[in-house]
Amino acid sequence: MPRSSHQEFHAADFANKLNWLRASVLGSNDGVISIAALVVGVAGASASSQTLLVTGIAGLLAGAFSMAAGEYVSVSSQRDSERALLAKERYELEHFKESELAELISIYEHKGLKPETARQVAEELTAHDVFAAHVDAELKIDPLNLTNPWHAAIASAISYSLGGIIPLVAIILPSAATRIPITFGAVFLALLVTGVISARVSGARIVPTTLRVLAGGLIAMSITYGIGKLFNVSVP
Repeated sequence: MPRSSHQEFHAADFANKLNWLRASVLGSNDGVISIAALVVGVAGASASSQTLLVTGIAGLLAGAFSMAAGEYVSVSSQRDSERALLAKERYELEHFKESELAELISIYEHKGLKPETARQVAEELTAHDVFAAHVDAELKIDPLNLTNPWHAAIASAISYSLGGIIPLVAIILPSAATRIPITFGAVFLALLVTGVISARVSGARIVPTTLRVLAGGLIAMSITYGIGKLFNVSVP
């Protein structure tokens, strides 16, 4: 039974939401690892709670703004490229109608349709909405659903901040004697959750994906903590 346009719209919308969820999970994961590595490194040098708090907040703000700026630039570049491709396609459809129709027919032939069927499909789609038919078949772009760089930047900053708050709180609240093991435990649990969610969203195998996330985070924390211990400077 052929899929309706309503079903196709919801499928595309669902795929877009999955991409946003994946980006949010990765942003949270970056926040957890980056801030955890930063604060345990400082804690390794016997820093005071006040110093840890200031360092953690500074790192959280710097990381969130950096993530937002990077995401904004990246998505803006992608959006500009997509707009340029759409403008080029619109120009070609206005000035090279026959060659564009032949190109659309060829695309459907390569997908397995017989030449006469491919021509019929291409002509019917062209008659319905020539621009939509070509950008879908040739460019795989939905001109009505281009990613908003501001949305991407804000979502990236928020997800990074939410992830970074976990190790910051975990290292500030406990006593000096227990802050390191508690922070490692909190980060372990946070990375376990983000690893499982990331695997489920991407369709990857849960165990190896989660183990990679855990290993990367814990190794980063261990290295920065070891570097901090090498200095072992008491901060009043």
